[in-house]
Amino acid sequence: MPCLVAPPPMARPGRRRPSTSVHRRGRTLAALPYRCRCGRRHLIGASSAAALLPLVAPPSPAAPPIDPEVMLERVHPSRPDWYEEFYATAMDQGMKSYESEIAGYKAKLFSQLSATGKNILELGVGTGPNFKYYASDDGVNVIGVDPNKHMEDYARTAAVSAGLPPSSFTFKRGVAEALPAENSSMDVVIGTLVLCSVNNIDMALREIYRVLKPGGLYLFVEHVAAPDGSLLRFVQGAFDPLQQFVADGCHLTRKTGENIRDVGFSSLSLDSVRLSNAYIISPHVYGVASK
Repeated sequence: MPCLVAPPPMARPGRRRPSTSVHRRGRTLAALPYRCRCGRRHLIGASSAAALLPLVAPPSPAAPPIDPEVMLERVHPSRPDWYEEFYATAMDQGMKSYESEIAGYKAKLFSQLSATGKNILELGVGTGPNFKYYASDDGVNVIGVDPNKHMEDYARTAAVSAGLPPSSFTFKRGVAEALPAENSSMDVVIGTLVLCSVNNIDMALREIYRVLKPGGLYLFVEHVAAPDGSLLRFVQGAFDPLQQFVADGCHLTRKTGENIRDVGFSSLSLDSVRLSNAYIISPHVYGVASK
């Protein structure tokens, strides 16, 4: 979901970042012997246990820089109908092995929503693979945002299968750079494998911050660039243009963890994991941020 508008600065001038790094190498994720990302092998590494860290001062919430519908047409104008339908079908069928392998990991991440509020926005909802982890809770109301209108039928089917009443799910075409939600209206924002594909990642994160209520949570899973100077980082750089072309704008070389850290969340649990059977996108970050 690309964007043509440059975002304002993410952190206030003069504020220093905490010296504690949120990226750590550490123990194997023994409790999560699952596989990740589209037919991948076992998780082979993870950072140390998530610790909530104070971050830079939060920015003041602001209205969207542009109308969500206008932004949608700017950054993700409608593709040919046959293409969007094909892509939705491909996502529904092609991600099944990935979802099967990552199930235990997602269950642990989403368990942190058990005591959270009920208004949830899922960014890049796609075919709804995350619903089964949180949508069965009583009183949950979900807004699923995706630029591809053909994702709606798949998402609605997944919502019903997860026990979410049709009246509690709203699908909205939209992009991350101008979310179709009011300021401070969401208890939770969810995004898994989304920020790799937005055009303006900092603007997308500001929008996530804007729509969250004070104390609201942002849950995320994202693949990121390998360490600078590594062979994998060189390979990612070489294949990045092709990846963007064939995978609807997906970037291989983003340092998404750093972007999330710089937004100004009051606390952040940010861990990393390396996936052994997802070579080109094997480095991942995942965690929870609180407004």
